[in-house]
Amino acid sequence: MRFPTFFLLLQRAIKWQTMKEQIFKRKVYSKMLQWKTQSRGSSALLLKGARRVGKSTIVKEFAEREYHSYIAIDFSVADEEIKSLFSYISRMDYFFLRLQTMCGVTLEARRSVIIFDEVQLFPPARQAIKHLVADGRYDYIETGSLLSIKKNVKGIVIPSEETRVNMYPMDFEEFLWATNEDGNTMALLRYAFGEQLPLGDGVNRELLRRLRLYMLVGGMPQAVEAYIANNNFEAVDRVKRSILELYADDFRRIDPTGKASRLFLSIPSELSRNTMRYKVGSVIENATAGRVAEVLMDMEDSMTVNFAYHANDPNVGMALHADYTHFKMYLGDTGLFVTLAFMDRDFTDNDLYRRLLSDKLPADLGYVYENLVAQMLRAAGNALFYYTFKARTEEGVVTPEKQYEIDFLLSQGKKICPIEVKSSGYKTHKSLDKFIEKYLGRIASSYLLYTKDIQRDKNILCLPLYMAAVVSGNK
Repeated sequence: MRFPTFFLLLQRAIKWQTMKEQIFKRKVYSKMLQWKTQSRGSSALLLKGARRVGKSTIVKEFAEREYHSYIAIDFSVADEEIKSLFSYISRMDYFFLRLQTMCGVTLEARRSVIIFDEVQLFPPARQAIKHLVADGRYDYIETGSLLSIKKNVKGIVIPSEETRVNMYPMDFEEFLWATNEDGNTMALLRYAFGEQLPLGDGVNRELLRRLRLYMLVGGMPQAVEAYIANNNFEAVDRVKRSILELYADDFRRIDPTGKASRLFLSIPSELSRNTMRYKVGSVIENATAGRVAEVLMDMEDSMTVNFAYHANDPNVGMALHADYTHFKMYLGDTGLFVTLAFMDRDFTDNDLYRRLLSDKLPADLGYVYENLVAQMLRAAGNALFYYTFKARTEEGVVTPEKQYEIDFLLSQGKKICPIEVKSSGYKTHKSLDKFIEKYLGRIASSYLLYTKDIQRDKNILCLPLYMAAVVSGNK
């Protein structure tokens, strides 16, 4: 066996650096374990997610714990010698022998896994999955970002032998695990939700403090690690700014016209306008959602943003009747959202963070909570829809100048659940009231998410904002 190549040395160096980083407990691990147990080599695992959500870290941890050996090929640094191996994919014995020799790793049939990291950067590797899975000797895990951008799959056959799993930024419960909070919080919330029991003022205040901390730090593992290591929001902010710049650069590469990056960077300003939808024309002159549809699809595919589409018919099967030209756009991570909202400063100063953490959030920044709820609902596997409708007088006459909005609609069995988000306590919930009057027979439960304790107000269940994950079915 010859000496390891430069690729192997570089890979070992990267692996050593990764192992120095803190490994956080992630829920996606159980989904990966389920794939391994059920698939038994009949499909590859494709782990999709935005850049920097921790895909490579969790995949390598999984390989080390669940297999006897593994080879990880990172196509962002792989040399041409490694890439050239895929031209021999029809000669499997030769392919595997050379791969093991070059990487200095012995693979064992049905006890080893091969990882294709950042697979979208080398399409022939993804195309090879069909043949590798059919061979059956080893398991395969792919990770990727911006996977369905046309330029990354043009000219190749997309394999059907893939089990696709989405990975999102750390959710609230994962954040609690990372910051060494007790493991009983979510169990308490699920029980209180099921029995509709109050938590008490002290517990509610403390959980809201933890939620605001999560809102400010966010769920990107590097940002969480910076917070734990430094206990300093400026250090956290530097990490988040580097991620935002990375995303903006990615959008400029996939869309040289600059439209994608401009739409991305304008998310906070569009939400702050408190309009019923994202107005593309206010960001790009003379543009409409229809004219930039391909750009918007690319942005959604990147998983850096979450779209909520207008449900023209608020009923089960909302996707069938949604208006995909009317939407709201949120950042996939609220920690990044907070930093992006204040990018005009050199850094988001600690004083601002302290004021937000101590619940001094100005009223005109309530849309931050809306972004947070969107993130929590999406991480729980829900598609996002919202609904607007015109007010009517008691005589049934439409009053166009007055409109109501339901922030989010979820499907629950054969019925729906409307959700309204408030950044503080509530005095009225007119939109929910009118929606219930209009669609009572379609509704399973109605929720108001706000900052107070659990209580019922007639047919509306009022819940603290941190219970969004419980409402949405996150386990």
